[in-house]
Amino acid sequence: MLPTFSTRDKRRVRLTYARWRRQAIFLLGGIAVGAAAVALAQAADLAQPAFAFLLAKSRYIVLAITPLGFLLSAYLTIRLFPNAQGSGIPQAIAARHLTDQAARESLVSIRIAVGKVILTLFGLLCGGSVGREGPTVQVGASIMFALGRVSPRRQPGLILAGAAAGVAAAFNTPLAGIVFGIEEMSRAFETRTSGLIIAAVIAAGLTSLALAGNYAYFGSSAMSLAHGIDWLAVPVCGVIGGLAGGMFSRIVIAMARGIKGPVGRKIKAHPLWFAFACGLAVALCGIASGDTVYGTGYQQVKMALEQGAPLPRDFGILKLLATTFAAISGIPGGIFAPSLAVGAGIGCNVASFFHDAPLGAIMLLGMVSYFAGVVQAPITAFVIVTEMTDNHGMVVPLMAAALIAHLVSRLVCEEGIYHALAKGFVERATRSP
Repeated sequence: MLPTFSTRDKRRVRLTYARWRRQAIFLLGGIAVGAAAVALAQAADLAQPAFAFLLAKSRYIVLAITPLGFLLSAYLTIRLFPNAQGSGIPQAIAARHLTDQAARESLVSIRIAVGKVILTLFGLLCGGSVGREGPTVQVGASIMFALGRVSPRRQPGLILAGAAAGVAAAFNTPLAGIVFGIEEMSRAFETRTSGLIIAAVIAAGLTSLALAGNYAYFGSSAMSLAHGIDWLAVPVCGVIGGLAGGMFSRIVIAMARGIKGPVGRKIKAHPLWFAFACGLAVALCGIASGDTVYGTGYQQVKMALEQGAPLPRDFGILKLLATTFAAISGIPGGIFAPSLAVGAGIGCNVASFFHDAPLGAIMLLGMVSYFAGVVQAPITAFVIVTEMTDNHGMVVPLMAAALIAHLVSRLVCEEGIYHALAKGFVERATRSP
């Protein structure tokens, strides 16, 4: 005799199936995001040496390659991959706030993810001061969105999980991925989806570990502030980093919203030539820096931290200028790694006033201060820097510097760069037919 099922039993089976299917989507998505992050990281590691090879032929070749590369990247973005410009984090934030399926798909989709990867690598190949971590967030959100098409009601949580998994896999910093998802992407702790987000981050992290191995992004560092006078570097870095980060954000936000007057109208009418001009400005910054400010800045900062050798005195300001021009040009590329490099340069400049203090410790203070000033997410900033350097002895000074930088940055720029830019994407998506 076949067993019979009551209505209650059938409902319980349906609920169990739906729960397992939802969990499977988050886990499979996390694995896919982790694999995509590793692939992008390895491709980026090939793109920068390829650009260095061109530099070895002639360092002045950038006067042609970089502006023309920016122009072509901007053209492809506008014509083939709209909404792939910039870091990609504002698009992921905006997609969470939208309710229309088509509007979300205009910001996060497999098509945009493919374009984001290709054009971010192209930006590195032509010398742009861009990073791959922000683009990994949009790629992660796009992958999760695609997997979640079977359950549109769950897509805001899936987009959040994809973004958090992207940060975790890109930096090999699982805790920072979770904190980023809570502090920056959602600005709230959502108990209903927190477990699934953590599961996606774990899946992405394990995939990254399996494919790339366990590593600290900037290597391991045991440096700390040894003397009482060294602690004065905390407020100094916090104030300088906060001011510089706030100014950077304010400029990028103003350019994204469109500046008023004839200049603003010219830029809007000729975006490709503006991208060309920005590329030329990046090339000039690179030549003035002795070819040190191209790309992410990762190698320069890692070498300085490992060897205890200061960066060039003008590295911080020139990297800041190169990153600003890249960010306002309209080409795809992130600001995570370049911002950390700018902060490292600021830290080196501050360290020149503290002769007996360990250089690496003050570089970390500069990194966390400038990054917190840009993104105005102090918890994410100090967690990322702590995990990237495997230095838990600097947790307290990093926390203090990040909080000071956040407060100072708010005096210059009232809103964090990602959420301010996200509002523009939301407005454009809702206006589109």
